[in-house]
Amino acid sequence: MTRALVIVDVQNDFCEGGSLAVTGGARVAADIGALLAARRDHETGSPDYTYVVATRDHHIDPGEHWAAEPDFATSWPKHCEVGTPGEEFHENLTPRTFDAIFLKGHHSAAYSGFQGQTEGGIPLAEWLRTHHVAEVDVCGIATDHCVRATALDAARLGFRTRVLTRLCAGVAPGTTKAALAEMEEAGVRVD
Repeated sequence: MTRALVIVDVQNDFCEGGSLAVTGGARVAADIGALLAARRDHETGSPDYTYVVATRDHHIDPGEHWAAEPDFATSWPKHCEVGTPGEEFHENLTPRTFDAIFLKGHHSAAYSGFQGQTEGGIPLAEWLRTHHVAEVDVCGIATDHCVRATALDAARLGFRTRVLTRLCAGVAPGTTKAALAEMEEAGVRVD
């Protein structure tokens, strides 16, 4: 089966020092970078992904998703604004050997990577199907928000889905635990 790695939102604003930092974000970026380097260098034991894709929050004006007084449930501090350093991939995420990048949330919250599309307008699900991908491994930031939404959508859309928890960082232990349970209940394999 053709398998893809989906790297979710490993961006500066979601790592330490960013406007919406998640503890462990920089470590996750480095660990994913090491996996990509192993894949590039064909080291023994590295997972065999036919494709590696990444999603990126790419907010122009997401409306109520940004708030001066956020509730941290449906509204958040300003983050990943187009053209700012916060929107860029974290420097630890190297090499950046992505087969495609999917931008999401121009004018909305867009938690799931499946709400994203390439600069050419191709949605993630369509891109994966065109490339005959049947299985996806999902990793990135944050376990309890965008990783969760991406994995749930992947499973709902018929992809065999696994979340690589060692390559994820969550906002809070309670919401992360609940998200992992929800994903397992939906048929997502949680490793």
